Amino acid sequence: MNKHEDIAKALKIRLSELTSRVAEIDSELRKPLPADSEDRATDLENQDALEGIEISEIQEIQQIGKALKRITEGTYGVCSQCGEDIDPKRLKALPTATRCISCAV
Repeated sequence: MNKHEDIAKALKIRLSELTSRVAEIDSELRKPLPADSEDRATDLENQDALEGIEISEIQEIQQIGKALKRITEGTYGVCSQCGEDIDPKRLKALPTATRCISCAV
């Protein structure tokens, strides 16, 4: 049993949630804007907010993908800067962490 199996499972669940949400946002962003200028202005503001959320979630999807790859390769939990082990408490709080707390600051 892989020592990071629980983290991998949680990451896969989060990845699935994010993928679904990004698809919903993308669908919402593709809807035509209303003809009414006031409604259009409101919808444009909403679209800007949705685009920001989408970008953030896409970045998280990429981070999760990289973390899952590190788990598969056996390099998960090793600081990419100093090579020391990342504290398991840090990994539990931030499963996509690539650096130990000392190198992250």
